[in-house]
Amino acid sequence: MDNVAKAPESSSIPVKNVIVHPLVLLSVADHYHRNYGDSKSPIERVVGVLLGTSFQGTVEVSNSYGVPFEEDTKDPSLWFLNCDYAEKMFSLSKKVNATEHIVGWYSTGPKLRGIDMHIHRLFHKYVPNPVLVIVDVRTTEKSLPIKAFCDVEESKKNATEIGRNVFVHVPSEIIADETEEIGIEHLLREVKHTTISTLETEVSDKLSALKELHTLLKDKICWYLGMAVTGFLPSNREILWSVQDMLNYFPDPNDPELIKALAVKTNDMMMVLFLCSILRCVIALHNLINNKIMNQELEKA
Repeated sequence: MDNVAKAPESSSIPVKNVIVHPLVLLSVADHYHRNYGDSKSPIERVVGVLLGTSFQGTVEVSNSYGVPFEEDTKDPSLWFLNCDYAEKMFSLSKKVNATEHIVGWYSTGPKLRGIDMHIHRLFHKYVPNPVLVIVDVRTTEKSLPIKAFCDVEESKKNATEIGRNVFVHVPSEIIADETEEIGIEHLLREVKHTTISTLETEVSDKLSALKELHTLLKDKICWYLGMAVTGFLPSNREILWSVQDMLNYFPDPNDPELIKALAVKTNDMMMVLFLCSILRCVIALHNLINNKIMNQELEKA
């Protein structure tokens, strides 16, 4: 991680935001599992090309494809990336969608490595400001599995010092359009465990979504307030008022009326679940008795 620098004080970062579509994450995960299966080793990784569009510092990654890549685990300086294969694949994808161009490359990391800057320099001949998106396919945490980086030239302390490029972290987010949401919803519906009840699944999904929303809001708000305090970003009163309104809407967890209302609501829901369980048990016993009576009548006949 020695080649990762803090964001510069000036707005010299060519890429300000990276948007990744879920289709890219599925493609990267498929690329990794086809090569290494269910391996959890942090040494093994795959590399590929990212396709999409860029406008005013926002890079939108909408597609990707894998590239043959090998590296020596004992000697990190030895590595191979098939650029001819990458260029042939891009020429084929250009015939399908002419609006997409190379915006960078991806790696399954899960962290930056020493040779990543050398690989990053190769993509400068395809795009002026390439991005590196690290997709952690082995993560078990319920958080964004992506981290985006771009390279900037490190400031020189004196005129005789040789400048070098370093990676700078770029804010990233996952956004899906309506068609992607429908497809992913059907895909996830097929991989869920069938023994889990529908109500439990919906509650767990909503809880996970709320936790993810809490994490995103916390990171975004803290990031903006930190940038505004340090002077990296100008202070916007409308944003500050919106943050204050959001904090004012939060309920007081120590309010006795709120505690009582939550307890009553929870007890009502648990009562409904309890009655449903009893009803299901009674129906099962009733079917069992009917089945036993039917078998006895068949034996007599």
